[in-house]
Amino acid sequence: MNLHFQNLIPVNFNNQSKVWIYQSNRPFVVNEATAVNEMLHEFTANWKSHGAPVKAFAKLFFNQFIVLMADETVTHVGGCSTDSSVRVIKTIEQQLNVQLFDRQTLAFVLDNEIELVPLSQLINAVQIEKLNGDTLYFNNTVLTKEQLLNEWIIPARLSWLAKSVNFTTLVA
Repeated sequence: MNLHFQNLIPVNFNNQSKVWIYQSNRPFVVNEATAVNEMLHEFTANWKSHGAPVKAFAKLFFNQFIVLMADETVTHVGGCSTDSSVRVIKTIEQQLNVQLFDRQTLAFVLDNEIELVPLSQLINAVQIEKLNGDTLYFNNTVLTKEQLLNEWIIPARLSWLAKSVNFTTLVA
């Protein structure tokens, strides 16, 4: 699985641009992925905050993650404009029968595939050695472009998960 996504992120956005990541509970098939990217393009082309255009970017990555970015050095994204972005994500959810707001499911790279693990099963997955500290984790808590580029796909032991699970004794 090619995890190099950085070259798909626009370079002309400030490193502190706001980022939101929405993880799907399943991969999108080809026609769904095309529809999602079209909806995201339509939204970002017309996104406004207090009447001013938002410098925005949105794209589906790995057929499972929607990344939305707004460069607030151009236009501040207020509450109403954030709400409008949430509405487009909810529309995608409804139209394609997926879940995009489940923060209790974690995504890892296992056997060169994205595998979802419920948070409630994390400790068990580590105990049975399905996951370890070196297992790549999609850290969807990143908030900025800089964090997206450097901290989105990282070994689990370097993520916030390490506060809940002691990976140090299990590092491969």
